[in-house]
Amino acid sequence: MKRDLKALIGQMTLEEKASLCSGSDFWHTQGIERLGIPAVMVTDGPHGLRKQAGEADHLGLNDSVEAVCFPAGCATGSSFDPDLLEHMGQVLGDECQAEDVSILLGPAVNIKRSPLCGRNFEYISEDPYLAGKLSAAYIRGVQSRGVGTSIKHFAANNQETRRLTISSDLSERALHEIYLPAFEEAVKTAQPKTVMCSYNKINGVYASENKMLLTDILRDQWGFEGYVVSDWGAANDRVKGLEAGLDLEMPSSNGYNDAKIVAAVQNGSLDEAVLDRAVERILKVVFSYVDARRPDTVFDRAKDHAEAVAVETQCAVLLTNQGVLPLGTDQKIAYIGEFAAAPRYQGGGSSHIHPSRVTSAWEVAQQKGRNVCYAKGFSAMRDEMTDAELAEAIQAAQNADVAVVFAGLPESFESEGYDRTSMELPACQNRLIDEIAKVQPHVVVVLHNGSAVELPWADRVSAILELYLGGEGVGEAADQLLYGEANPSGHLAETFPLRLQDNPSYLHFPGNDERVAYGEDVFVGYRYYDTKQVPVRFAFGHGLSYTEFAYSNLQLSAPALQDGQTVTVSVDVTNTGKVAGREVVQLYIRDKNGTPERPSKELRGFAKVLLEPGECKTVTLTLAARDLSYYEERLHDWFAPSGVYEVMVGRASDDIRLTAELSFTTEKQLPFVVTLTTTLGELLTCPKTAPTIMQLLAPLAQSAGTDGLDEGSMNMMKKMIMEMPLKSLVSVIPGDQVELLIQQMNLLLAQ
Repeated sequence: MKRDLKALIGQMTLEEKASLCSGSDFWHTQGIERLGIPAVMVTDGPHGLRKQAGEADHLGLNDSVEAVCFPAGCATGSSFDPDLLEHMGQVLGDECQAEDVSILLGPAVNIKRSPLCGRNFEYISEDPYLAGKLSAAYIRGVQSRGVGTSIKHFAANNQETRRLTISSDLSERALHEIYLPAFEEAVKTAQPKTVMCSYNKINGVYASENKMLLTDILRDQWGFEGYVVSDWGAANDRVKGLEAGLDLEMPSSNGYNDAKIVAAVQNGSLDEAVLDRAVERILKVVFSYVDARRPDTVFDRAKDHAEAVAVETQCAVLLTNQGVLPLGTDQKIAYIGEFAAAPRYQGGGSSHIHPSRVTSAWEVAQQKGRNVCYAKGFSAMRDEMTDAELAEAIQAAQNADVAVVFAGLPESFESEGYDRTSMELPACQNRLIDEIAKVQPHVVVVLHNGSAVELPWADRVSAILELYLGGEGVGEAADQLLYGEANPSGHLAETFPLRLQDNPSYLHFPGNDERVAYGEDVFVGYRYYDTKQVPVRFAFGHGLSYTEFAYSNLQLSAPALQDGQTVTVSVDVTNTGKVAGREVVQLYIRDKNGTPERPSKELRGFAKVLLEPGECKTVTLTLAARDLSYYEERLHDWFAPSGVYEVMVGRASDDIRLTAELSFTTEKQLPFVVTLTTTLGELLTCPKTAPTIMQLLAPLAQSAGTDGLDEGSMNMMKKMIMEMPLKSLVSVIPGDQVELLIQQMNLLLAQ
């Protein structure tokens, strides 16, 4: 339905407009009946809806309606499957329609900078390319049902420690290259209805009043059309926020900030047009939901529970397997650890879902008549195990053909609101796994955790299956995966370092009382580990299967690429095993031009393909100039130098199967102004200035008398010449001639 929103806004009182933009009860109960503006409901997400049962309790964590808890971001990121995420989004969108929810608050796409971040369980990846593609697919799915999303938390919200006041201090390059691209991809290709700004400051300016972030980048550069909402309690100065581009503050300030907005308009310090602009953005989204309302939508919880199970089977990552998996139905199996009976399936805090049902692996084993016994071993709630429980677990393991230990992090170890201080599992779990490995040669460890953990016993067990926080159907998914009814196909969306100290943010995280320095710059996750050649437990992109895959016939559609063009990369993938399986083909790019401070490889494409035994399919991916580029601060833009780039295709960042070279040419040039401190090396490597400098240096080199110098002395002299600034020439050339030379060089560069 077409509406004249400007006319509608003209009928609103100043107080009503301020109320609309300040998270008052308008949003849940009131509306503006006299103008036909309805009340609407937003709910936390992104892996399920948390609609409160009572109107007045919309900020609480309890008493929400029964919903379906899907796998968290830590799990869905490992799917490497945009189609799966889009389908999950469609299911969640239908659930929102059934419950009359207009905005689902998600996805959460902040980068996993440190494995200690308490909210990593919500976040998708350490890699911005992967996070962007998956989040955009999820948004398209939800919004295809007429329900909005709120991509969060914009931006550089990578820790919980002092999250309300900390300043994330980072370079312009790191911001644009690592922490913004996931948001950029989602906004440009999926247009989320809302963007949620983060709590923190960015280089000293609160995100909620950061014009560069909320207007210059988000709207002017990326073309965002919806409204910006604060994270709950993230607004600082409400009037400054409006001016910067923060349209909606959440939650209510009980009229306090409403009054500030009204006063600012009345005293002339805030242009009412700025307020009207925010109101129009909000109403546009509100009415888009009203017009797409489908009150007859059915929330089939049993059907959606089955969907949650199916999603998790494609997210779980088989980390190691020495042939013990899949389990045989004729084997005697011991399930050990309380997570087998009481799994941890979701994260803590605002994303907490009231599930319609939760299944455990032990429950499913009993239902299916598996030859399985159970021993509690240790607590699922805390780092606690009695001697009797340990003895019972050891006995069960000794009497079984295979011992399956269900381990992981209790909710008390990781949650929104605080960061972990260690990557370790509870000590009792590590002790139990060590003891069981002494008496049972076939040990499988099944993990329930929201982020990377240290695995000191990894080389002493037969298999490790990473379930992450797999949603309410995690027990059924675990059963299917363990017994081969489903083939694991997840690949890690984050690196598992051997130890916390190896992480690139280790020396800086979580900063001091006021700021946290992003000292690792763009070298986050595998960009650091692969470039510095630091051994890791499991690399980014790693994931095994119950079958094997062969790669062949890597082809580029053209040997060279120019600005504005694309090139397709194709590779044949064959299932060489005996069962059907899904393979994740990963495309990485390496700059081979000696460009300073570039990672050794960066993900620039991926595809998940289903293959029957013996089947071969050709996977095709596309590259453009942006995929070869880094963010150049001198240009305030993306830049790829002309030269050669290596195209690498494989199944993990440390498992590259095939490579090819691609030439690239661009007319874009870096800014270059010659001054007295410009070095001879810079001038010799510039095509425009090199001939003149060579002509200048020839007689100087001849008079220097280099004949008879040994190789070491010659190398030293060449190095000194390359690093010599022009001001040093005044000792051999009159100063006015040096200044004239500088003028000539700049004239050449301007041509």
